[in-house]
Amino acid sequence: MGFEFGVIDSRAFGCARQCKEQYLPSISQEVPWLSPLLYAEISRMTSPASASDPVRFAYVGCGFVGQTIHIPNFASLPNCRFLALAEVRPELGREVAARYGISKVYRSHEEIAADPDIEAVGVSGPYSLQGKIAEDLLRAGKHVFMEKPMAVSMRRAESMLEVVRNGSARLMVGYMKRYDTGNLLLKKHLEAWRASGECGRLLFARNHGFCGNWLYGGDPNVPFSQSSAPQPPAPDECPDWLPADRRPSYLGFLQQWTHNINLLRFFLGDDGGKTRLVQAHLDPDGMTGLTVLEINGTRAVIESGMTKFDGWDEHTQIYFEGGWLKTSAPPLVQKEIPASVEIYRSNHDGCPASIVQELPTPSWSYREEAKHFLACIRSGEAFRSSAEDTLNDVRIFEDIYRQVTASR
Repeated sequence: MGFEFGVIDSRAFGCARQCKEQYLPSISQEVPWLSPLLYAEISRMTSPASASDPVRFAYVGCGFVGQTIHIPNFASLPNCRFLALAEVRPELGREVAARYGISKVYRSHEEIAADPDIEAVGVSGPYSLQGKIAEDLLRAGKHVFMEKPMAVSMRRAESMLEVVRNGSARLMVGYMKRYDTGNLLLKKHLEAWRASGECGRLLFARNHGFCGNWLYGGDPNVPFSQSSAPQPPAPDECPDWLPADRRPSYLGFLQQWTHNINLLRFFLGDDGGKTRLVQAHLDPDGMTGLTVLEINGTRAVIESGMTKFDGWDEHTQIYFEGGWLKTSAPPLVQKEIPASVEIYRSNHDGCPASIVQELPTPSWSYREEAKHFLACIRSGEAFRSSAEDTLNDVRIFEDIYRQVTASR
């Protein structure tokens, strides 16, 4: 039985888990000097990783978010072994890879899916495309971190979740507000108030999200390369029932205010699809207006608007009979600035009224979510924004736009 080196490489490394016992005896006879090298490498690939081993990681997409947020964040973490980058524009991919010392550059996510040395992949791309990319990677057994939203239709989201449930790979969706130390501090107080009853009944929750300049306060020193090469068109994966003229505003509303709904669900303890739409009233732009939800038994309102403010206008407030808890979000790309936390207690039981501002640990939520993803891969802990959870955000947005479309 004869082998050429390239055949040994593709057959042994590409099918490492299946061919360890099948090919090595023959290799030992035909190429004795190579057998120990292959045995050592294949044994490494097929042995379970220890908790201290860096995660063998790759990333798909060199767009703005990839280059300025996720790629540098993952590259900076000591428990991430950044092995490969995939980008459909090859010159751009090579330039970004060289910047961070990434050795492998691929032109498609399929090549990453076929690379047996990669165990986890980050994905950011066009909203209508990244769900399919993530699903392909999950089918190949790769753990996936992806930018929100999970999908733009329940059809794709349910297909992705089925792959997760039937396979060995897991999916985390990048709802970075769940990893903001200010929001975590508010949630800690919220759960304590609900458990103790010290501030009475939980009455109401509201999120005010009027946006503004999401790049305000960003780091001007983070390099960003552009390419004149065209990107392939993204598929239309919007829900079948959604009229074509409503699809642009649907995607705009989904990509922005999915963060706000997901954060309210996190605060109010919806960990199993306990959110329903009560009423959606949006302007003709399909984004400005009010959305009323019931989340785990509590009424909640989203105040949405796309403004041209210089900074970022977003806060979340949770009201009890005897006080409220409030976080104000920083501009999204401003590093080491978490959400601010304000706590109001009314005058009761002989205690004077007070408003206290607490200082959360300085952090950047985007980096915190990357840390969480890598740590959970090694520990086996559930992701805070898992596929099972974030599918509910896709469902809610379909419900919102069904109602908005029907009212026109």
